Parts: sequence; C-alpha cells; structure tokens
Amino acid sequence: MALANTIENAAKPQQKPGPAWLAALLGLGRPLVMGVLNVTPDSFSDGGRFLDPTAAIIHAGAMAERGADILDIGAESTRPYGGMQPVGADEELARLKAVLPAIAALGVPVSIDTNKASIAAWALDQGAAMVNDVWGLQRDPEMAALIAKRGVPVVVMHNRDEADAKIDIVADVISFFERSLAIAAKAGIARDRIVLDPGIGFGKTPEQSLTCIARLGDLKRFGLPLMVGASRKRFINAVTPSKPDERIGGSISAHLLAVRNGAAMVRVHDVAETVQALRIAAAIEGSAKDPPRT
Repeated sequence: MALANTIENAAKPQQKPGPAWLAALLGLGRPLVMGVLNVTPDSFSDGGRFLDPTAAIIHAGAMAERGADILDIGAESTRPYGGMQPVGADEELARLKAVLPAIAALGVPVSIDTNKASIAAWALDQGAAMVNDVWGLQRDPEMAALIAKRGVPVVVMHNRDEADAKIDIVADVISFFERSLAIAAKAGIARDRIVLDPGIGFGKTPEQSLTCIARLGDLKRFGLPLMVGASRKRFINAVTPSKPDERIGGSISAHLLAVRNGAAMVRVHDVAETVQALRIAAAIEGSAKDPPRT
C-alpha cells in the first residue's frame, strides 16, 4: 500500500475489527503471523530503524502486504537481555501518536505491545484491537480491568525479573499462567479472548528458551491458543553464533517446530520469509496425506 494512501486513510473514521476477529483468524486452520514493529531507539533486533514515523508506517504496510495477520506495535523496548532504557508513559505515547493511527488504517488488526494500562487504553481508542502484555496482567494492576471493559483479546506473556538456571522453567511458566488466568477471571476477561505466550528469552537462559519450545505441548493443558516469539532471540546465538539480523534461519526453524508443538501464532520480524516457510511446511505435510498415485 502506498504511503500517501496510508496517511490519507488515517484521517478517515476508523473501523475496528469486530469482537470475534481473533476467533475468525484462528478458525482459518493455519498458524497466524504477527509482525513486529518497534518504534524505539534500543530494541535488540532493529533498534532505531523505525523510530522515524515515515519509516515505521512504510514497514508496517510492507508487513501487511507480505502476509502479516496482526501488526504488533511497541514504543518501549522490552529487550529480554537488558540494556533497554525504560521510558515514561508520556514518551511512549509520543512515539505511538506519530504512527499508530495510520497503521490501524491499513485494515490489519493492530496489537499494542505495552505493560501500561494507560497506553493500552489510548491505543485501543485509536484503533488497536489487541493488547500484548509482556508481564501477563501482573505488572499494572489496572490492565486486566481495562481489557475486560474493552472486550479485546490479550496476549498473556510469561516473564521473570531474572533468569534462574536452577528452576524447571516450564513449571514456572505454568504457575505464572495460573496466576495470570486467575487475575483475568476475577476481572471478567473472557477466556476466548486470551492467548498465552511462554516469553522466549524473557527471564530465561538460552537453554530454558529451547526447553520452552520443545515442551510447548505442556501448555496445552490450559486449552488456550499459544503464541511463540522466537524471532532473532539470543538463544539462537547460543547454538550458532550470529548477530540478530543473521538469525532468520534459526528463527524460522524455531517457529516451525513451535507450530508443530502446538503454537497457533508466531511473532516475527521477518514476515515474508516466515509466511513462505509456513506455507511450504503445510504443503509438504498435506502432500503426505494424499493417496499414492497408481
């Protein structure tokens, strides 16, 4: 979509996706692809590349054209391995004001990546249709009530302040989700609006990130859609030394295995490559079901 058209559409009244949009996407019978857009100077994979509003809007449009089902916009780095600069709500909002309304006009559902209820509320007012909370409703006490009131889907992600190599990380993820789901239930968030994310890289050693993908099936006990965001994460570097922008192959491998293990959604930086990989994997698996030719 041309940038001029995108900006022009931003001035028009917004038509938010209906309340059942996520269920409709999940009902397509294929993994969903969430495209990542960081409008920050310090994100680990693309820090500063899309801080300029024009660059951010162009990139969002490109991801939509390349097959992203959802666009996830974050204006505060939550890089899992430290080094990020926390920002106040005013700065986070200033970064979003320049891009989110125009991106919501693209017609692809927008997710707001924030752990602040005030930022989530503003984004939802501007056309966002989903909240991605990297602290799983456990950091801002107003977040759960906001999501319940607005009736929007939420990604509940596992997180820890520090990694601990001695713990059973999957057991920790399960306990965390049990707490988050109790908070959600008390607030009145419908279960069919919740997606669970084990938080690859967040409060985890590289080995624990690998374990979370390998044991993703353990999280099926909750009966909720699972999302995995392994894109360009450091655990790839631990197996095969590489810079973040050199980890496309590792990211795709991790996401394909995550889907095989039960992920309904993957969160990625490299949309076109991931969409192609998922389609080829599905085609190969589908061909195995075809009767042999005689």
